[in-house]
Amino acid sequence: MINVIASISINEGCLAEFVEVFKANVPAVLEEVGCIEYVPTVDFESGISSQSVDGAVVTVIEKWNSLEDLKAHLEAPHMLVFRERVKGLVGGVSLKILEAA
Repeated sequence: MINVIASISINEGCLAEFVEVFKANVPAVLEEVGCIEYVPTVDFESGISSQSVDGAVVTVIEKWNSLEDLKAHLEAPHMLVFRERVKGLVGGVSLKILEAA
């Protein structure tokens, strides 16, 4: 299984629109071969001192059966449309692609 943590920096004032567009795309992603989990999250103010909080970042938690499934996801037609729709809302993206230790 492949785990992905995608940190997406959102341009100022664009968070609500980004989340709306993202959530509209989730059902199509969950139908993809190999998709186990695909959840957008935002920082939660926990009061724990070691936590850093950034209200301008959406962190996507993903689980895929295989690297091949993840690569197919990145090229899926609905993902190409999604990236086009949010390109003016996003300042940058950072990916961590992980496997169990």
